[in-house]
Amino acid sequence: MKKYQRLAQQISEQIALGVWQPGDRLPSLREQVAASGMSLMTVGHAYQLLESQGQVVARPQSGYYVASQVAKPAPPVARVATSESVDINTTIFDILQASRDPAVLPFASAFPDPRLFPLAQLNRSLAQVSKRASPLSTIANLPPGNAALRHAIARRYALQGMNISPDEIVITAGALEALNLSLQAVTEPGDWVIVENPCFYGALQALERLRLKALSVPSDVKEGIDLAALAQALRDYPVKACWLMTNCQNPLGVTLTAEKKSRLAALLRQHNAVLIEDDVYGELWSGREKPLPAKAWDSDDRVLHCSSFSKCLVPGFRIGWVAAGQHARRIQQLQLMSTLSTSSPMQLALVDYLETRRFDTHLRRLRRQLAERKRLAWQGLLRHLPPEVTIHYSEGGYFLWLTLPEGLDAGELGARALARGISIAPGKMFSIANSWPSGFRFNTAWGWGEREEIGVKTLGELIRRMMK
Repeated sequence: MKKYQRLAQQISEQIALGVWQPGDRLPSLREQVAASGMSLMTVGHAYQLLESQGQVVARPQSGYYVASQVAKPAPPVARVATSESVDINTTIFDILQASRDPAVLPFASAFPDPRLFPLAQLNRSLAQVSKRASPLSTIANLPPGNAALRHAIARRYALQGMNISPDEIVITAGALEALNLSLQAVTEPGDWVIVENPCFYGALQALERLRLKALSVPSDVKEGIDLAALAQALRDYPVKACWLMTNCQNPLGVTLTAEKKSRLAALLRQHNAVLIEDDVYGELWSGREKPLPAKAWDSDDRVLHCSSFSKCLVPGFRIGWVAAGQHARRIQQLQLMSTLSTSSPMQLALVDYLETRRFDTHLRRLRRQLAERKRLAWQGLLRHLPPEVTIHYSEGGYFLWLTLPEGLDAGELGARALARGISIAPGKMFSIANSWPSGFRFNTAWGWGEREEIGVKTLGELIRRMMK
């Protein structure tokens, strides 16, 4: 953040706190220079920024005054502070550890059932490439990654009508590395970054690690992110980047309409902000036509599209990518300074598998299986949970979002359920301010049988006890 932006933000926060009341005269430019130690030009830019935001007005020969009707401030902005982050990370760690226990029902898991993937075929590909790999293959697969794999990904974009060069694509160790490197490439410590509320907890952890500040914009379980609130945040703050999920959003499951993705891209252009698009569930769509990512409406190279094979083909290989456009070189540099490169054998094995043309056949089968499992889970929840519990059904992906009756805490339900061998993902995992205390995410990808039926029946009993 530039100095004048920092000063403008400081004064804006003082106005919001009532330090400066409507009609008050702000310190003169020279007084502010003496107080802040900044240059006259820097202070002038800060006051002009506040004026453009409608927070102050300039009176000739008199100075700057707080506007009589200051625009209503954006929703409370929270830094991913240490206390909040520790709480978030502790919750996530405990739940993920519990999900590793085969005795615990993994309704809290973020992962699909690995038995749905063609692991035998992939292992054969891995064995074959291991036999014929040359000593130089590791060097050949350094950033930006294996050329054949990048070409295969570029061709999949082309089939959707998106012209992305293989040179724009960087292969990463899963989507999370792609997202983290993208965020690091376009921000500096102290910058503002927009996330959804609720959002994928990995985004909150990344903001904490990179010492960035979060603007949390509300997202609706049916419509997705509130574009009016997003526009307000972009107007009121010097936002560098947005980290959003446009398809099968985690945890709500909602997919933005094409019209909304188009408006999102237009907002980014208007406010000169970058979108880091987390599209790891993009292949798990439902219906006749695959929804395009927001990247499809990117006319001026400001969307970094991140995805992976982890949720749709092979979690263990940890192969992802980012279509980074003008930022590709910077991301390669950052990768070389951190993880060095993505596993060479895994890249080569994926290339070998993709050349068999079995990937799309697998995806069609996977989407059918996930849709059937989600339907069965939804029906089971309807049978056993109290009618006061709202089950939000969304097409695609493998998450359902549930809302408990008002006054009940999903975190408390999660603790009671875990004691009974059942894990759920409470809303506090996905928010910096615990603004979804009654909501929780439910994974439907692990099949449905007698064990799951009994587990959901137990959940219903626990909820009824809490209601009493």
